[in-house]
Amino acid sequence: MEQQPGRTPAGGVDTAVETIFRIESPRIIAGVARIVRDVGIAEELAQDALVAALEQWPRDGVPDNPGAWLTATAKHRAIDLVRRRERYARKLAEVGRDLSLSAPHHVDEPADPDDIDDDLLRLVFTACHPVLSAEARIALTLRLLGGLTTSETARAFLVPEATIAQRIVRAKRTLATKGVAFEVPYGPDREARLGSVLEVIYLIFNEGYAATAGDDLLRPALCEDALRLARVLAELMPKEPEVHGLTALLELQESRAAARTGPDGEPVLLKDQNRRRWNRMLIRRGFTALGRANAVATGSPGPYALQAAIAACHAQAHTYEDTDWRRIATLYGLLAARTPSPVVELNRAVAVSMADGPGPALEIVDALAGEPALRDYHLLPSVRGDLLARLGRTAQARAEFERAAALARNERERELLTARARELRTS
Repeated sequence: MEQQPGRTPAGGVDTAVETIFRIESPRIIAGVARIVRDVGIAEELAQDALVAALEQWPRDGVPDNPGAWLTATAKHRAIDLVRRRERYARKLAEVGRDLSLSAPHHVDEPADPDDIDDDLLRLVFTACHPVLSAEARIALTLRLLGGLTTSETARAFLVPEATIAQRIVRAKRTLATKGVAFEVPYGPDREARLGSVLEVIYLIFNEGYAATAGDDLLRPALCEDALRLARVLAELMPKEPEVHGLTALLELQESRAAARTGPDGEPVLLKDQNRRRWNRMLIRRGFTALGRANAVATGSPGPYALQAAIAACHAQAHTYEDTDWRRIATLYGLLAARTPSPVVELNRAVAVSMADGPGPALEIVDALAGEPALRDYHLLPSVRGDLLARLGRTAQARAEFERAAALARNERERELLTARARELRTS
C-alpha cells in the first residue's frame, strides 16, 4: 500500500513523537506548571499531550511546529482542569488571559530589577528546592529537565527502578505538601537557592565523570545531561558569575573525556593522557564561559569559577610537565579558604607535591588522616600511596594502594589501584 503524501509511517511517527517530546518536555512541563502550580500534575498533563500526539500524528501527520502543538495541547488540558475546579474560580480569570501562548504572564510580585520571568527557570528552581534531599533533587531534575525516564535514571545511578520511582513520587508530594511556590526567587533568597541548583547539576556531572560504583569509569550520558542543563541555565541567567563558572568547569572537564579511558575502558591517569585527544572545541567553550564568569563577577571568584580556573591551567598545558602546578596549588588554597573541605585539601596536596615535592604534600595528607569525611574515601590512601612511592617508602606505599583498592566501589578504579600495588610488590 502506497504511503500518502505528507505522511510518515506509523513507526517513524512514534519515534519522532518520542524524540520531540524528550527535547520539548522541560518547557512543556514548565509552561503547564505555571498554570496549575504543581509539577506533578504538570508532568501528568504533559504525558497526556504525548499520548494525544501518538494517537493523532500517525493519522493526521506531524504538525509543522510539533513542540508548539504539544505545548498548546498540554496547556489547554491544564486550563480545562483549572476550570473544573471551583476553588480556582478566581485564578481562572488570569488563566483565561493565558489562552494565547504568546500572552505575557502576570506575576503578582513586587517589581524587582533582577526578577526573571521564565517558566523553564521556575522549573529548575522548583525541582532543586532545598526542602528536597540531594538524591530527590537529582532524580526529579533528571526526570523533569533532563527528560530521562525512571528506568534510565535508575540505570545511571545503579539503583533499583523502584527506588528512583519512590524518590520522584516523594519529591513531588513534598513540593505539594510544603506549598513550594513555582517561582524564580529574587533578592537575597536567589543566591542561596541558586547554590542548590548548581549543586544538583554538579553532582549529576560528577556521577557521569567518575562513577562511584559499577563496572564503567564513565557514564557519558549523565555528563551530557549535566552540561546541557548548565548551558541552558547560563542562557537564562547571564548575569550570574557562578552559573558561567560551573558551565566553564564542566566544558573543560568534559573536554578530556575521550582521553580518560583506554581501549578496554581502563582508566588513563592525567599524566598519561594523549592530549591530542582532548576536545579543543569544548576547551574553547570553557574559556569563553570562564571569561563571562570573570566579566560579570563583582567580587572574588566563587567556588565553581575557581575550580574552572584550575581546569583551565590543565587545558593550557601542552604536556603534564608544563602544567603550572604552583598556580593550581594557589587556586586550591583560595578554594579551601572560600569553601573549606578535606577533599579540596587533598587536591591541594597533589598540586603541592608537583610544585614543591612529595614531602610537604605528605604532611598535608597526614593531617587529613583523622577526617571523618575521608574515612572511607579511597582517594586518600591512593594519594598517600603515590607520595610514599615517590619518597621510596615502597612497602608503606603498597599497603596504601591495597587499602585504596579495598575502599573503591568502582570496578575500574579498583583494578587500577590493585595494579599499582602489584607493581610495587615486584619492584
